[in-house]
Amino acid sequence: MKFLDRFFERSSRHVASTTSRRNFLSKLGSLMVVGTAMPVLLPIDRTAKALAAESPSAGDPGDPNSCDYWRYCSVDGFLCSCCGGSVTSCPPGTEVSQVTWIGTCRNPADGLDYIISYNDCCGKHSCGQCACTRNDSEEPMYRPFNNNDINWCLGAKANVYNCTVAVIRGVASA
Repeated sequence: MKFLDRFFERSSRHVASTTSRRNFLSKLGSLMVVGTAMPVLLPIDRTAKALAAESPSAGDPGDPNSCDYWRYCSVDGFLCSCCGGSVTSCPPGTEVSQVTWIGTCRNPADGLDYIISYNDCCGKHSCGQCACTRNDSEEPMYRPFNNNDINWCLGAKANVYNCTVAVIRGVASA
């Protein structure tokens, strides 16, 4: 027992003689700064915000259930607007794939070109309604992000394709 008493006394005296309160406070302060800054460095999932685009309005002409709708200029697959979802949201029971292909489509209402992100909705079998194959701005397979012939559900939890949404990402510059 005396051995333990001496051991703890010596070790505590050693710590007290080699460290100071200022040193302890500076290390505690830096730990607090790093601890509060750490959540800022964590990745953030912004897909829900991107898919929350507004529904078609007067500036968004056309029928979202038709292959001739202006946003579908590079679509290849079933339209989610015919399968229980909308132009920008997946049907219930499916999830949006995190990988996507893009196209540039002209809005006839304002004459501007828009960058459209085509996201596959995955998790249920194909809905089989409103099949569209438009290849206006499709690129060869060696440029995969501009090719619509790839199963983009490989980036989701379930690899089963259901339908495709068309989300406006921004105005294309000249």
